[in-house]
Amino acid sequence: MFVLPDTSIWITFFNNPYSAISERLNLLIIEDLVVISPTIYQEILQGTKAEKDFKMLSQKLSSLTRLNADPYEAALGSAQIYSSLRQKGVTIRKSNDCLIAWYAIKYKIPIWHQDRDFDLIASEGKLKIFIF
Repeated sequence: MFVLPDTSIWITFFNNPYSAISERLNLLIIEDLVVISPTIYQEILQGTKAEKDFKMLSQKLSSLTRLNADPYEAALGSAQIYSSLRQKGVTIRKSNDCLIAWYAIKYKIPIWHQDRDFDLIASEGKLKIFIF
């Protein structure tokens, strides 16, 4: 089963390489079960502080299975998620989370996260959450 780790998981992976989350993510990477979306790719890379880290990390992340979609289809789908929740009185703090969730929903891949916005999005019933 493929899994889409959110940026919150990757931050733990890079900052605490000996944590249980990091060990599990490393195992999933070795088993070629990790996918990445454009937004997560961007968020991870923009967090680098040195050019050499940027280059090395972009190469390593490029080896993961990439989720691709028409950008307008993705924008429409993520806006629908955001709008639907807002109409129900739920405000997602970062609209990028709706975009990430849209990719997970489109490809029917569970998202692994440490961000409460994804739980709110999952309450709609379409987003699957990876339970560690």
